[in-house]
Amino acid sequence: MDAGDLIELDVTDVAHGGVFVGRHEGRVVFVPDAIPGERVRVRLTDVGKASFWRGDTLQVLDASPHRQAHVWRQADIDVAPEDRPGGADFGHIDLAHQRELKQRVLADALERIGGFDDPSVVVASAAAPDDQEPESADGTGWRTRVSLHVDADGRIGPFAARSHRVIPVDDLPLATAGVEGAALRLALAQAGRVDLVQPADGRVRVLPRPEERREPRKRGRRRPPAPAPAKNDPTREVVVERVGGREFRVDAGGFWQVHRLAAHTLTRTVDTALRRLGDQGAAIDPDGWHLDLYGGVGLFAATLGDLGGPSTRITSVESDPRATEHAGENLAEWIGARAETDRVDRFVARLGAESSTAERDRLARGVVLLDPPRSGAGRQVVEGIAELAPATVVYVACDPVALARDLAVFRGVGYDTTAINAVDIFPNSHHVEAVATLTRRRAPR
Repeated sequence: MDAGDLIELDVTDVAHGGVFVGRHEGRVVFVPDAIPGERVRVRLTDVGKASFWRGDTLQVLDASPHRQAHVWRQADIDVAPEDRPGGADFGHIDLAHQRELKQRVLADALERIGGFDDPSVVVASAAAPDDQEPESADGTGWRTRVSLHVDADGRIGPFAARSHRVIPVDDLPLATAGVEGAALRLALAQAGRVDLVQPADGRVRVLPRPEERREPRKRGRRRPPAPAPAKNDPTREVVVERVGGREFRVDAGGFWQVHRLAAHTLTRTVDTALRRLGDQGAAIDPDGWHLDLYGGVGLFAATLGDLGGPSTRITSVESDPRATEHAGENLAEWIGARAETDRVDRFVARLGAESSTAERDRLARGVVLLDPPRSGAGRQVVEGIAELAPATVVYVACDPVALARDLAVFRGVGYDTTAINAVDIFPNSHHVEAVATLTRRRAPR
């Protein structure tokens, strides 16, 4: 068959990455915008691989009872696939079933890649503190940060799903009302990107990020360095986020959790997991040396500090110097806290090579918390952490496959996974967050 051909497909499962699985004459076909149990009409888009094909769902012939009108009207099934905006690839599925599918994807990754036997995981909704509104019933209105794109003709909008073509839109249902309103009022801008950020004060910042136009490098000449940020660069405005009564300073253009309830949900999940490990004793050893790797502006380091007390020794490690600067300010109340700018792999390797016997002892009684990027920590970092022999590891993950792969490496170097708590801080998309708790395996006597 050729790209462009139409087939009918029985959808049998969900796969990692927000796509669904069927078979046509024995060959696996991946399609978006479907639900397991449906029969759909598909236009093939990629038939170049021997092991699988890809296609676009054009029509639902036999609908799942879990199908709903898409929360983003412009992304619904009756819109041409090339005109559907990306970013809400589960929006056609009722929220409860979305979480069942995410649970299935996570469990499959843990079993197939992580080597777990019948892993038991449940995907919980985001939790709201007493002073904030709970999540909406349909999982909309949660994005406090949105990136839109500007094409060469000045059109502003998200990219079409699985493309780099800008789609002007009439609404942004996953965004907060403030972010949506500011986005829809945007006028013409330079080609590139526009970020919209709504921190705790409620005021939306609009952060233009025009395309960099750099002269092509001539043979034999080094490319000049990128210009330093201007002093009035709006991405460097320091804003304040609040979690559990605590304030965190962060650049407007820096990293912070996207869902308005995510920081609270994740810190509460980490706190609960460590308290359960401590049973009737202390949640963490106040005399240990604790590490917050990929630490950003210190969100999880503060959680560890709250558990350990004012003299807790915590080191937050982050490669972004601006984030590290803010982490130092955000962690100032703990006399043993330090924020370091470094790549995590280099920091862990150096600590393993240079730490003293006394430092090793404190590390062995400590907690290592890591919140790596979507690609995961990787074998080198995992083995480096194991070399430090911390009593407990807490792994915050935004990708099921990367998490499963790294947990398998941890198991091979002496760590058992005692709990995995998944939370849905990306409703109406395929993404899911998980917090895994690991403990060092005791050597047999």
